[in-house]
Amino acid sequence: MVAFAAEFEVLDERFAGVGGDHVVERIHHGCRWAEGPAYVAAGRYLVWSDIPNDRMLRWDEMTGNVGPFRQPAGYTNGHTIDRQGRLVSCEHGNRRVTRTEHDGTITVIADRWEGKRFNSPNDVVVKSDGSIWFTDPRYGIASDYEGHRAESEIGVDQVYRVDGETGEVTVVADDFVRPNGLAFSLDESLLYIVDSHRAHLRVFDVDGDALRNGRLLAECSAGSFDGIRLDTAGRIWASTHEGVHCLDPDGTLIGRLRLPEKTSNLVFGGLKRNWLFMTATTSVYAIMTNVRGA
Repeated sequence: MVAFAAEFEVLDERFAGVGGDHVVERIHHGCRWAEGPAYVAAGRYLVWSDIPNDRMLRWDEMTGNVGPFRQPAGYTNGHTIDRQGRLVSCEHGNRRVTRTEHDGTITVIADRWEGKRFNSPNDVVVKSDGSIWFTDPRYGIASDYEGHRAESEIGVDQVYRVDGETGEVTVVADDFVRPNGLAFSLDESLLYIVDSHRAHLRVFDVDGDALRNGRLLAECSAGSFDGIRLDTAGRIWASTHEGVHCLDPDGTLIGRLRLPEKTSNLVFGGLKRNWLFMTATTSVYAIMTNVRGA
């Protein structure tokens, strides 16, 4: 394990008091493009994707050991944990969203919309009603590096909702160039969605199974946003090319934590949800904070 000095930069008084350890730990190194961290509380481990190597890796919190979780893995990207503690995954290679059951079997949640294969599902969240919401840009079919080169059957990059009971797939947003990370507000009245191509973050009102009133919330000042998560105060933690940015719910950049590599995604974990795990290019970093993930 490698550690280096950490500095939470306060850019706005609303970030004052937010901090944590004085060091960032690199808990793993050796990926080609690390992505999609998810913390499995029942097993006290972190799982993430190493997309070009077509594998998922697992870090054990109790021992600090890293080992394979699944390989091949369908070139998985983003993951989340549903309300039953099951792993929900976006697979670039198989162009689908799946769920890993408690016995290890894999259930296909969705792989088509109106009979056409998805592009390459990227990131996913699960709402309290059991519905699954995910983004579907073309990164995984643009080349053989993060999936399998192919033409888009749908022709556009959209955001989808899968009904948790019927499995019906509907489009909830169709005006993105490359939709990416997404997260619900604490009360699920809002859905935040990144458009990495436009380097901005938008917010929508959640109206049942639809989205309304999409508007620009923030533009990234360091490359582009990617994965996002919220803390219990409703602040948005976003991965960027220089590390992690923290945004107030009104979109103001209020603080940041720099990392030595381009950051792809992040998740809060640990027993108190106060460990911030960050996937960044070849590595996975962790820091204990004094805030808790939502």
